[in-house]
Amino acid sequence: MKPVYFDSAATTQIRPEVIDKMTKVMQECYGNASSTHSFGRSAKAWIEQARKTVAKLLNVSASEIVFTSGGTEADNLALLSAVRDLGVKNIITSRIEHHAVLHTVQQLQREYDITINYVDLDVDGHVDYMHLEQLLQTSEKTLVSLMHVNNEVGNILDIKRVANMCKSNQALFHSDTVQSVGHYKLDLQEIPIDFMAVSGHKFHGPKGVGFAFVRKNSGLKPLIFGGEQERGHRAGTEAVHNIVGLEEALKLSYQNLEEEQVYITTLKTYFIKQLETNFPGVGFNGSSADFEKSTYTVLNTCLPIAPEKALILLFQLDLKGIACSKGSACQSGSSKGSHVLSQILSDDDMQKPSLRFSFSKYNTTEEIDYVIEVLKEYI
Repeated sequence: MKPVYFDSAATTQIRPEVIDKMTKVMQECYGNASSTHSFGRSAKAWIEQARKTVAKLLNVSASEIVFTSGGTEADNLALLSAVRDLGVKNIITSRIEHHAVLHTVQQLQREYDITINYVDLDVDGHVDYMHLEQLLQTSEKTLVSLMHVNNEVGNILDIKRVANMCKSNQALFHSDTVQSVGHYKLDLQEIPIDFMAVSGHKFHGPKGVGFAFVRKNSGLKPLIFGGEQERGHRAGTEAVHNIVGLEEALKLSYQNLEEEQVYITTLKTYFIKQLETNFPGVGFNGSSADFEKSTYTVLNTCLPIAPEKALILLFQLDLKGIACSKGSACQSGSSKGSHVLSQILSDDDMQKPSLRFSFSKYNTTEEIDYVIEVLKEYI
């Protein structure tokens, strides 16, 4: 069996069409987009076309798209500038956000005189909307930062509901949409969100590029200073090939969205049934087995394995050529357990191995069968 990759929430395989487009740009368009000669103008044209494409797919103005190095930078841009430049004194977030948000707000609390409030979660890790409404009853300028799709358990936030709640209470709303853009259609004329973070490598694009959606006239200031690139929002010579790669990947993701959603949903459904059939007592963390409340691309499972075997399960799977994750890839080098699962699992369940399997169009049922056989053999 060839190596099996079930870790697309960490990063996705680049589509061949994206590689072809990026290669063409690297070969033919090597000018600096800030240069005024023909080589520079050509590079600038590629970037601006990419910006228009991305903006059209989200139903926003091209001037509201700021290309960044990825989701983490886009999160930092919105959060830091909101406090530093927009007068935000109160941030409402949750304890299961990505560390790009949690660590940033914690650092802001150390540096500035601001208050951090954590919204309550239900037993499956979903936001308590009534508590959020209560937290919004404040006279202080407030920013809400809640992710659209959780990167570990796949829980889906009612992003439109939260955006409208924030608007009604004169609060700013930022969302890390790294796990949802490219997998769900978002019309930002219908969703009154202020800031959004996106990363290209989560929807079969290149690493090292993403973008921030910054609502027009928000007053957001740059995080990185230097040149006047990105209309003054983000200094630094643009990586034209990466930006074009992101454009192509996002365009193809939405062109093939319905077909790929159906296919990946079928894979996830099959995996759930196989786990339930072969491992009595298997659990599914958060709402990851509920297709109404969780994304079709992520399944987080708690396996009934003895503690001594649990310690090296991920290592054993890797030896068999199977790639999956204990939590997010960003914390795989940490000895700490998942901060997301620690909020929703009992102490007993935290001792059992929880694995995140995340799917893409490139996976097959044969790969799922192989994973099941390897797990049966080990357990």
